[in-house]
Amino acid sequence: MVLVVVMGVSGAGKTTVGSRLAAKLGWKFYDADDYHSPENKKKMAEGIALNDEDRIPWLCALHDILRREHLSRQDAVLACSALKKMYRHVLVSGASAIESNHPEQPRENPALQVLFVHLDGPVDTIAGRLEKRRGHFMPPELLKSQFDTLEPPRVPENCVTVSLEKSLPEVVLEIERAIFQGEAFLK
Repeated sequence: MVLVVVMGVSGAGKTTVGSRLAAKLGWKFYDADDYHSPENKKKMAEGIALNDEDRIPWLCALHDILRREHLSRQDAVLACSALKKMYRHVLVSGASAIESNHPEQPRENPALQVLFVHLDGPVDTIAGRLEKRRGHFMPPELLKSQFDTLEPPRVPENCVTVSLEKSLPEVVLEIERAIFQGEAFLK
C-alpha cells in the first residue's frame, strides 16, 4: 500500500501530475484544493496568503483522508502544496504533530508512511503557468509568498524531487520509477 503526496507551489502542476499518476496506476486521487474551507478560498482569492492557523485544520482533514486510505489498504495520491516541513509532518502524523509537547507518551496512531514528490522548477516557468490558468481561487500574485514559505523536503523525509520542466509523461514515469524501483519506496 502506497501513499504519495505530490507537492509544490501553486502552478507547479500538482493536480495535473497527481491525477495522471493515479489514473495510470489505478489509484485513488485527491486534490487538497477541494478541501479548503470557503474562508480560506475567499482569503486567497482576495490575494491574502494563508497562515499556519488557516492551514492546520485543512492539513488535519487531509491527514484523516490519508489515514482512512491506509487503513483500507488503498493506494492513493494526494495533490497538496505541503510547503513547510511542519505541514508535511501534520500530513504524516495528524494533530499529534502539533500536540507533540509530550513526546514520551505513546501515539494513538503511528505515523503514516508517505512519499513526498516535490515538483520543482523556476519561478518564471511557474508564473507563466499561473498567468494562463483560469477559474482558480489562487491568484498569481501569491506565488512569491508560496516560494517564501517553501521548505523543500530533504532527508530524512521520504521524498523525491522531480523537475517540472520535463514533459508530463516524463514526470509521471520518473515518479512511477521512484515508487516501484525502490529509489524512494516506502518501508
